[in-house]
Amino acid sequence: MSGLPHILLVDDERSIREPLAQYLTKQGFRVTQAGDAEGARARMAAYAIDLVILDIMMPGEDGLSLCRHIRASGDIPVILLTAKSEETDRIVGLEMGADDYVVKPFSPRELATRAKVILRRAAAGGSRQHAPESGSYAFGGWVLKTGERALVDREGVSVPLSTGEYNLLLALALRPRQVLTRDQLLDLTQGREAMAFDRAIDNQVSRLRRKIEPDPKNPELIKTVWGGGYTLAAEVTRL
Repeated sequence: MSGLPHILLVDDERSIREPLAQYLTKQGFRVTQAGDAEGARARMAAYAIDLVILDIMMPGEDGLSLCRHIRASGDIPVILLTAKSEETDRIVGLEMGADDYVVKPFSPRELATRAKVILRRAAAGGSRQHAPESGSYAFGGWVLKTGERALVDREGVSVPLSTGEYNLLLALALRPRQVLTRDQLLDLTQGREAMAFDRAIDNQVSRLRRKIEPDPKNPELIKTVWGGGYTLAAEVTRL
């Protein structure tokens, strides 16, 4: 990224969008606004956007649909803005590939901090781990392909992963049967500056389990070590 990081702020409520845009501008971001999905698509076509901050509940095409479009079109990070009552939508959005979410009412300072964390991670190549540029790791009937940043099942069907989910699974796959604390996982996947948001690790583990475990409530691959953290309880083979 050159110059100021360019954020696209998408929210149909002007009373929220405009003051937030002013605050983010003061925090060193270039901010472009859109009041709906159609406007957001036009601005993404016109500008090089580094991060999208996206409200889920909008008239017309909602934020989840737009998030799906953004993820299918490239690797622009997405932060979702949600209401407390929208837990299901948050989960769906994160499974679609959103990188983070903030619950309304929120602190603009917290949102700016989360944006900076995600942008630093993106600028560093999406991961703080020094993994091979290409290679595959097989475990429990799954293959994680680092070159393609893809997870495929026994039939070769790809399972979509968000950036956070991919980084977490890679951290575990590179250290099979090793117990990693939440702090260690945050350091490996997001960096020390993100430690205040350690709930992200638990959320990502829960989402990964729903994607790769036969019974997510009784996981066989990603196990919780009480008082410790998490471990990938499987033999991993480098292909």
